[in-house]
Amino acid sequence: MSTPILSAPAAPRDWLRILRDYREPSHTRSTFEIAITAALFVAFWFGSWSALQWSWWFSLAVSIPAAGFLVRLFMIQHDCGHGTLFRQRWLNDWVGRSIGALTLTPYGHWRHSHNVHHASSGNLERRGIGDIGTLTVREYRGCTPLQRLGYRLYRHPAIMFGVGPAYLFVLQHRLPVGAMGAGWRPWLSTMGTNIAIAVVIAAIVWFVGWWPFLLVHVPITLLAASIGVWLFYVQHQFEDTFWAEASNWTLPEAALYGSSHYDLPGVLRWFTANIGIHHVHHLCSRIPYYRLTSVLRAHPELATVGRLTLMQSLRCVPLVLWDEEQRRLISFRELARHGTASA
Repeated sequence: MSTPILSAPAAPRDWLRILRDYREPSHTRSTFEIAITAALFVAFWFGSWSALQWSWWFSLAVSIPAAGFLVRLFMIQHDCGHGTLFRQRWLNDWVGRSIGALTLTPYGHWRHSHNVHHASSGNLERRGIGDIGTLTVREYRGCTPLQRLGYRLYRHPAIMFGVGPAYLFVLQHRLPVGAMGAGWRPWLSTMGTNIAIAVVIAAIVWFVGWWPFLLVHVPITLLAASIGVWLFYVQHQFEDTFWAEASNWTLPEAALYGSSHYDLPGVLRWFTANIGIHHVHHLCSRIPYYRLTSVLRAHPELATVGRLTLMQSLRCVPLVLWDEEQRRLISFRELARHGTASA
């Protein structure tokens, strides 16, 4: 897959100016999007609970769309973190904090790390905050056998999309990991979210009981977490993504070419709140998610940049190392079979 050449404008920086016209939110649309997503999540959650009287497998089937709505709530929380859904920052923040009690995500702490991700994505010298850990071929060759084993385990699909998401959302988000020396704000965000989560759990358990709560909520949470990590993975971990040393790195270029256009079927685009149009989002993170499709309609040349279909995205899973010479991601198998120019 090669990076298409834009017809006009030629420079990635030009898009920053063009996309400003799409930043204005509609308060009516934003309110409706939040209300319908939350209502459907609650409806399917209790639908899954009601289905327990027939079969846990029937309940599990109903929990799949419930997990989809939880993913959508996380994407709405994500937009709140960028200040896109409402003109008032305080309103974005309180909506984001409230949703965090359902997504198990401390809004303020996560918003900070995510903004760092936006400011440094694709910069080889600023890896490690809010991104998927990625080694270069040269770095991997310089690792000890034990370090290589650790990296291989970390990048194994069972860890990356199974154990990892569960650990991230259920355990790691309960403490401000990585921000211990950043003052009181990460603690306030994390502990406030933990208290809100405890209140929500207590209310549901009082209504349905512990065992039904676990049978319903655990599958929904784990499935939604894995979907969320998969989406974030595919947005930046594709073969011809963009990585560069700081001296050759620019934000517009990294945003446009280092973020994919995950071209999903319409239903999945709705459930994921258009997050697949990720290159446009990185170019201008202040665009509300419901206006991203308008950008592609008005500027169809953007639709082909970094485009991945659902089937093509599956081929991204083995790509784990950045080859500095070929300037693309490669797999362990490719490194072992063919070697690289950087060897």
